[in-house]
Amino acid sequence: QVQLVESGGGLVQAGGSLRLSCAASGRTFSGYAMGWLRQAPGKEREFVAAISWSGTSTYYADSVKGRFTIFRDNAKNMVYLQMNNVKPEDTAVYYCAASCYSHKNYYTETDFPSWGQGTQVTVSS
Repeated sequence: QVQLVESGGGLVQAGGSLRLSCAASGRTFSGYAMGWLRQAPGKEREFVAAISWSGTSTYYADSVKGRFTIFRDNAKNMVYLQMNNVKPEDTAVYYCAASCYSHKNYYTETDFPSWGQGTQVTVSS
């Protein structure tokens, strides 16, 4: 399996910005779509964003469209999540995840069998 390590989480005020990073290693990173999942207190893990292997196609949960941007650098084995205009409801542990597909038109949390240890994002208001 691919190994994933998230970083960049922390405390941020509502309306602010935060950038999460994911360092990937292992041969399974190559050719697969990547994504971000999150789990808020008292809630189940949910899909946030996904990006195809080529990086040309992205998909976002409705709750983060227009605010979050996922991008990747395959040469550096890195995946990122740029979080802008964050809201208190964005508070969660964020997980970088590897999909079993190279490209899809839509994603759910079940499409990502591998994920990292998570990084905490707390939005204050």
